[in-house]
Amino acid sequence: MKSVTTSGRWQVPWIEALPESWDLMSAKRLFQTRSDLASVDEPQLAATQAYGVIEQAEYERRVGRKVTKLNKNLDKRRLVKRDDFIISMRSFEGGLERAWAEGGIRSSYIVLRPAAEISVGYYQHLFKSQPYIQALRATGNFIRDGQDLNFSNFALVDLPYPPPEDQTLIARYLDWHGAMTGKLIRAKRRLIALLNEQKQSIIRRAVTRGLDPAATLKTSGVDWLGDVPEHWEVKRLKFACQVNPRTSTPSADVQVTFLPMENVGITGQVDYSVLRETAEVSTGYTPFQQGDVILAKITPCFENGKGALLCNMPTAIGYGSTEFIVLRPMPGLLADYVYLLTVDPAFRLRGTEAMTGSAGQQRVSSDFVANWIIALPPEAEQCAICAYVRDHTAEFDAAIHKVQSEIKLIQEFRTRLIFDVVTGQLDVLAVAVTLPDVAEAYATDLTEDDDLDDDVDDLIDEEEAA
Repeated sequence: MKSVTTSGRWQVPWIEALPESWDLMSAKRLFQTRSDLASVDEPQLAATQAYGVIEQAEYERRVGRKVTKLNKNLDKRRLVKRDDFIISMRSFEGGLERAWAEGGIRSSYIVLRPAAEISVGYYQHLFKSQPYIQALRATGNFIRDGQDLNFSNFALVDLPYPPPEDQTLIARYLDWHGAMTGKLIRAKRRLIALLNEQKQSIIRRAVTRGLDPAATLKTSGVDWLGDVPEHWEVKRLKFACQVNPRTSTPSADVQVTFLPMENVGITGQVDYSVLRETAEVSTGYTPFQQGDVILAKITPCFENGKGALLCNMPTAIGYGSTEFIVLRPMPGLLADYVYLLTVDPAFRLRGTEAMTGSAGQQRVSSDFVANWIIALPPEAEQCAICAYVRDHTAEFDAAIHKVQSEIKLIQEFRTRLIFDVVTGQLDVLAVAVTLPDVAEAYATDLTEDDDLDDDVDDLIDEEEAA
């Protein structure tokens, strides 16, 4: 191994050493900007963090929705060729995106073409490694100043340059490892989905029929609700629960709970560890208070059941993502029961069908939630139903949490492995020679967090759809 220095250049200690046969090269020697304009006949491309740069039509097929806003300035788009890289609006968060197709992209994007003999697959993995992303982020203050990442930022971070044949073998190893690990994670996510289905069937039965199998039923008048116990009230949710109610604002220097989307899970679990001063979050965030119920309104978090009853907040008042809808029960409706109503699979399915907005940014409206028709039992019966559901779904929640923990450990291992391999800390060349080539896939890495675990609300850069 030999030590690496960047004398006279941007000092980012993201690589301490490289193998003797490797070089550290200026990013400008390996990549140059592509300034050619695309013809009007070239297909429209979408720059996505989930799939890299692909045709917009392919993106729409993958997400199953139509992009409603299209780039109208077809004569001003930049030309992108397959295996170029794109510096997108959010590259300081998720790295550079590899182009899997040729076409045109909005001129505000920066297109990088290989300017030396390289393995595109090697740099695809390097550009998605967390230490590289952190080094890229260190070249500017993007969040605070609203600065766009540009080629000057990219050029400040020197890049490792293994011998070209080593680059190819490293890419082969990481592609193979990603494919094998991706299969394992997909299997675990399917298990989570099955566990959730079993849990939701218990909830669905409880909130529409109650616990007494001999109860006399009546017609609810709603096709998806069906028959309900005769003594239950059928009403719209807004007549039993406030939707996005007003919440008092504490003093500016008072610490309050802060909930980004990623701190709320799909089984009602909440991470309350983040506290902020009121002055930091009272503008531009969603307020709530102890005892409220929150649910994510944006795709795909809504479909996956993100939401929670806020019963253990360390502060009386809190703030969170603008993508939350807040429910506050009126007298006669228990907060625990409100939460059950929001995870009823019928509510989630109908809400998904009623979403509006552009692809990747669709949301369920507050009006839909407010006008959702519920069957409301007496308060004592609500309490009994909540206790029954807790008892009969606890094992499912425990199993889901266990599988989620396993997925997280696998992802952490994968993240560390990628960096160790692309920087030569782990020599995989001998193993890579024995491995088969893996068919190329659009996804940058099938083992990354998906919408079950993260706030994945930016599958496509909003600017590209505008």
